Amino acid sequence: MQKKKILVVLGTRPEAIKLAPVIKILKKEDNFFNTVVCVTGQHRHMLDQVMKIFNIKADIDLNIMQENQSLSFLTTRTLILMTKILSNLKPDLVLVQGDTTTAMVTALSAFYQRIAVGHVEAGLRTYDIYNPFPEEVNRCIISSIAQYNFAPTKTAYDVLIRQGIHKSRIILTGNTVVDALKMLIKKERRVDVTFKDNSKVILVTAHRRENWGKPIEQICNALCEIVKRNRDVEVVYPVHLNPNVKHTVYRILNKKDRIHLVAPVEYDQLVYLLKISYLVLTDSGGLQEEAPVLGKPVLVLRHETERPEGIKSGVAKLIGTNTANIIKEVERLLKDKMAYNKMAKAISPYGDGKAAERIVQHLKIFLKK
Repeated sequence: MQKKKILVVLGTRPEAIKLAPVIKILKKEDNFFNTVVCVTGQHRHMLDQVMKIFNIKADIDLNIMQENQSLSFLTTRTLILMTKILSNLKPDLVLVQGDTTTAMVTALSAFYQRIAVGHVEAGLRTYDIYNPFPEEVNRCIISSIAQYNFAPTKTAYDVLIRQGIHKSRIILTGNTVVDALKMLIKKERRVDVTFKDNSKVILVTAHRRENWGKPIEQICNALCEIVKRNRDVEVVYPVHLNPNVKHTVYRILNKKDRIHLVAPVEYDQLVYLLKISYLVLTDSGGLQEEAPVLGKPVLVLRHETERPEGIKSGVAKLIGTNTANIIKEVERLLKDKMAYNKMAKAISPYGDGKAAERIVQHLKIFLKK
């Protein structure tokens, strides 16, 4: 039997984390699959770190990232390059993950050439096209194109059904981020930060486009006040390299007592910070899924989330970016043990760590047909 050629395309760190378990299993099934890995380099430095941690090598590297390029330029350039790649390779299926520009453009290019698309982590929605931007529209486009939508939760599955996608094109798998965490949970690597004994460490990440400007200023002001009012609290903040984030964060928080600003950490270091943290403050999508697996409450620095199952199950809470509200919600978890335990001990809705296996087995079934 001739091997089925699968092109796996990724461009950012979250895509690499969530596709790494799938790529590993595809590579093991080399009697059935010819797996080609293509990276766009949308997040160059952080993407390379994850590829190294999971020992995954790119067969094709488009290296598209340029300083301060617009979304229009990024989209256009990626579409042109991906069209050439697909024309030359002629894969049986293209596999993408999530809601990045890389994923959307790859799916669109495959559609133009009538190549089947599989979408890992399909069905996430906020129903606000500008929040998050441009991810909400990206994932809607991919779902419409994809022949195979791998939904991470029952909530995501139901969203796709309501969108009008036939159930034969939707597979409930669990979230591959749980698979990735389990691969690294015993291999985490310390960060070069010294915390005082018995400190309550708050892990912070905030970098989303919709939070640039005043929202990040409000977040930083809240962190200053929380540390000032709570002597047993320390903050560790891996600061995104984007100047729109970095300049604001360092202007407000640099050299503040018990606030540790660090360069973006590698994924095995992030796992370490998650394990030692008391709670997580984030506008990230991935951390909303990762922290609950380790029993860490998540306060989401956004007004909408495409992961409502985390809110419903009680492992996460939307708190926005208002300074006073951030302080109130953080201090509630610092001082109210019952409220803290209610979140920390809630059951994560994101699966059992076998999502990648399910995805690969279903790909086999699809491609045999």
